[in-house]
Amino acid sequence: QVQLVESGGGLVQAGGSLRLSCATSGVTFNAFRMAWFRQNPGKEREFVAVILRNGVVTYYGDSVKGRFTISRYTANNTLYLQMNSLKPEDTALYYCAASQAELVDIRSPTFYNYWGQGTQVTVSR
Repeated sequence: QVQLVESGGGLVQAGGSLRLSCATSGVTFNAFRMAWFRQNPGKEREFVAVILRNGVVTYYGDSVKGRFTISRYTANNTLYLQMNSLKPEDTALYYCAASQAELVDIRSPTFYNYWGQGTQVTVSR
């Protein structure tokens, strides 16, 4: 059974940094594509970053490119999102997601079937 548990969110000032963690169980990283999404109330879930099964190839949303880094650590089955130079517009509930689907839009939340409960990130001005 796949379980994803996010942590590391909180309140930070603009320009600061946070590192989100997603502890996984039931996931073998070389069999799952892992991603981060974020969402604010009344808005669609937004793609943030993805790391492919090979653990090497990553993609980022345009709004976070150059500031956020996705990584995974196989030894402790944990996915990370390092967030630097945070902006107020980064404020959202951040979700970890996993998928084994092939030949799909990897930036669409539709094709992820495992989700965590989310961790809130709030960036103040």
